[in-house]
Amino acid sequence: MAFPIKVCAVCGEEFELKPDKPGFANRCPECSEADATDAKTQRRMDADERKSLSEVNEARRQAMRSLLYRKDS
Repeated sequence: MAFPIKVCAVCGEEFELKPDKPGFANRCPECSEADATDAKTQRRMDADERKSLSEVNEARRQAMRSLLYRKDS
């Protein structure tokens, strides 16, 4: 059984669309592989960064709450 021939949306090369191919159906395996490695290169945040981000988000929520619900006299 022959697999359908597709054209990659990124590089324009033809490839066979096989079942259980990782990545997108409109990208060749090489272009799909590049996206998978990009996701792995993101660095993780340590505890201090998470805490500071949490504090910033809390301050942002408080500011929005005070702006939305303040009483104009």
